[in-house]
This record gives sequence, C-alpha cells and structure tokens, in this order.
Amino acid sequence: MAENILNATYFMIIFVISRLLLTLGKSKPWISSVIPPILSTKDIGLHKLRGDPEAIKLASTDFGHIVREIPLAVLDPSSTNDIVGLIKSANDLSVPFKIAARGHGHSVHGQAMAQNGVVVNMAALKTYRSGTGIVVSGDPSLGYYADVGGEQLWIDVLHATLEHGFAPVSWTDYLYLTVGGTLSNAGISGQTFRYGPQISNVYELDVITGKGEFVTCSVHKNSELFYAALGGLGQFGIIVRARIALEPAPKRVKWVRMLYSDFSAFSRDQERLIKINGRKDKNALDYLEGSLLMNQGSPNNWRSSFFPRSDHSRIISKVTEHKIIYCLEVAKLYDDRSKTTVDKVLQVLLQGLSFEPGFMFEKDVAYVDFVDRVRGGELKLQSQGLWEVPHPWLNLFIPKSRVSDFNAGVFREIVLKRNITTGPVLLYPMNRNKWDDRTSAVIPDEDVFYTVGFLHSSGFDDWESFDQQNKDILQFCEDVGIEVKQYLPHYKTQEDWMKHFGSKWRTFNERKSMFDPKKILSPGQRIFN
Repeated sequence: MAENILNATYFMIIFVISRLLLTLGKSKPWISSVIPPILSTKDIGLHKLRGDPEAIKLASTDFGHIVREIPLAVLDPSSTNDIVGLIKSANDLSVPFKIAARGHGHSVHGQAMAQNGVVVNMAALKTYRSGTGIVVSGDPSLGYYADVGGEQLWIDVLHATLEHGFAPVSWTDYLYLTVGGTLSNAGISGQTFRYGPQISNVYELDVITGKGEFVTCSVHKNSELFYAALGGLGQFGIIVRARIALEPAPKRVKWVRMLYSDFSAFSRDQERLIKINGRKDKNALDYLEGSLLMNQGSPNNWRSSFFPRSDHSRIISKVTEHKIIYCLEVAKLYDDRSKTTVDKVLQVLLQGLSFEPGFMFEKDVAYVDFVDRVRGGELKLQSQGLWEVPHPWLNLFIPKSRVSDFNAGVFREIVLKRNITTGPVLLYPMNRNKWDDRTSAVIPDEDVFYTVGFLHSSGFDDWESFDQQNKDILQFCEDVGIEVKQYLPHYKTQEDWMKHFGSKWRTFNERKSMFDPKKILSPGQRIFN
C-alpha cells in the first residue's frame, strides 16, 4: 500500500514537471529508461527546465566530489519569476518535489543537491540581467552600497564596485563564489575579526521563500525573514538580491607573514592583534589569519606563493625541527592619503610580537591581487588536473578557552601523526561582537573564538581516509568536551542538527514552519528530511 502511494506521488511529480515544461518552455518531455524522468531540452526558448545528461551531471556533483545525488531536472531561470513559479508548483502537490539553489557548486557534501528534485542553476540569471546584476548607489543614511544579484560572483562584485572607487569590506578567501551562497552560510575570512562576516554587512535582501513568495526584507522590514535567511543554509528562501555595504576602496596592501614555533606565543599574539578592531580605527589591522606549516609539503601552497624561494630551505629546516610551524599573516590596506603613514602604523602594531627572529616576510601588492590571491593557485592546480578532485574539508569554530587543547590533541596527536594532510590548515581568531546573534549562523558562546579549516585535497581512491580523520577530530572534541561548531556544517541526523543549533534550534524550526512549511528547500543539507 505504502509503495503504491509513493509510486503515485512520484508520477504526479513527473506530471507536474512535464506541465512546467509545457507552460514555461513549450517543450515535450520524454522518459529515459535509465534515469526517469529526463526532460527534453529542444525548443524550450528562454525558459529552460532541463533534464539532459549534461545538466543532470553538473547538478549531481559539487566541489567536494564526495556526494552524488541525481535530480529529476535542472531549472535555468531567465527571471526570478521562473523560480517563484517552480516553488509554487511544488507547493501545489500533496508531497512536493524538493528544490535546491545551486550557485557556483562549491559545497562539499552535496548541500546544493536535490535527489529526485529540481536544482535551480542560479548562474543562468546572469545571462538575463542585462547588466543590472551589480548596481552601485548611494544613500544619505546608508552611505554607498551595491545591489547585487544572488547569482553574482564576488570577484565580479569586486571589479564592478572598484569602477566607482568602492569595495565591500568583508570577503571570503576565494572570490569565485556566489553572493547568495556565502550569505546563506556566513562568509568569513581574515577580515571577519574587524568587519564581521559578510552577513553582518548586508542592508537588505530579496528572498523567494519556500512558499513561493517574493519578499524584500531588511532590519526594519520583514526582519524575521531577513535574519533567517542570513546564515540560514538556504532553508527559508533563495536569496536573489542583496544590498551590500561599501566603503572607499584602498589601492595597495602591506602584507606580512611571521613564523612561530611556539603555539602559545602564536595564539597570544593573534588575540592581542584582534583586540584593536574598531571599524573606523586607522590603527587597526584590516586582515589577520593564521595557518600551519607541517612536514607534509612545501611552505608554499595553492593559497599563494608568498615566501621567497631563497628562504625555502631555512623554513623547511624549521618545520623539520619543530614538526609544526605556525604562520601569522596580517595585512594593512592603504591608499594615496595613507601611504606615508602605513609603514609606521604597521611597525607599531607588530612591535613586541614573539615570532621567530628573522622569520618575518613582507610584500607590498595591489589591493586586487591581495583580495584575489587564491585564484593563481587554483589555475595552477587546474592546469595540473588537481582541482576537480575530492575535497573532504572540515571547518570548525573553537572556543578560545580550548584552542590549546585542540592544538595538542588534534594538530599534534591526530593530524601530525597520521601524516596524510594535504592542502592548507587554517587557524585564526574572531570577535563574537562582530556577529549578529539574530541571524541563523551558529558560533561558540565566547567573546573570542577560533576558526579552523582543514582544506584537504585527495584522490578519488583515498578521500575516505581524510573523512575518517575528520570524524576522529570531531570525536576527540566530543570526548574531551570541546564544544565546537561546524562551519559549512554537515550532519546526517536531525538530532545532530538540533545539537548544532543548540538554543537557536527552536527559532530555526519555527522559521522553517513560517517560510517553508512543506520543507521544500535545500534538501541536501539534510536538516528536515
């Protein structure tokens, strides 16, 4: 009996999607004997609901290359109305098909996938924006801002705003991500300690909810949806526009890296530096990140080629001696007005730090080159066939009070001894007061907390060993009582999700009932299904 009901529901979904094709694109559906239903892409005009093998293949994988889930179809929207129509059609069913928005596909565990549902290819909107995807404006109360389509890449936001002499202040390390994608998580990097995550730098959103309603929201208008969508993992709506705060853009960057052999000195200096964090304070750093150099590879990695080649041998010697070397990386932005004082400001900020004598390295680079510093490494890996590989990443937030325990138990007892880690390992602190607790994002309940990122790359035949190491790291934290929070979280049970959200779970659940009552959106997160 249950099987008959499921079959009837399944074929009803096929029927609805077929009707959508006829309505939106005047296409004729056909059923594949291999993956039903695959939908024809012939004669569908500007509106595209696709089921061809190429579209299905792209929507069935992501940057992680670990999870594979096959959708029924892919929507290439030519306007936000197409997305509204799709979601409303799903709501019309007693058992709706699921819908996932896919930006640049940079998720790691299938978060942007929709098994037996429909994936919305957000990139298609760029084709139809007619140059209106990024618009810079000014307002007496807000200052300058950019209205940006949720499908736009941050690299394009950078270039478009620089044309007007402005730029956002909070970035991710990698700029080839969509605005809607990072705002659905948080958007973090070395600027977060001072300017907050990207979700703390948004004035307004246009969101298409799980009920198919197009809603403009802000702090003062439809605020419940505004805060729900920011850091909401796509559970409440699809972000199709964001109003991003801008400030005058700098011209160049003083970029410094310092090496430490002692973890206590490394963490103490990081925490000291982020205390000076006033948004308008000219004496504050603009960027701070930390990372680990271990004997698994060269001191240069895909994030940038920073260290002079002439110094490689002595850096490697330090790594060999101490097993782990901690790298503190800071930057100070400047323009024509501040170029005469930037060196003095930086000298004062770095005075008294406890890095290894003789192991401070400095560069002076263009602002664009600094913000887009990861791109060169990506292109190099692509040329070597090493980019489209599994990425079993693990990103965590760790309370400041337990970061030393994490260093001893994870970095030295798990990671170092297994000797399998490839790719960067990041570790740097943030200030809690730069986050808005009304958003859906979850962080530790301490004034200062650290983010740690294990940005692994692996082969297709050994990613499970990295995944097991990630599980063992989480288990260690559980065993010794380190209350970590996952960033870009991945859980398989609702019980784990409830634990992840903690005191926010009730609000998160209520917002789901309010904005996506049939639980249609973002099934790849596996929170409500």
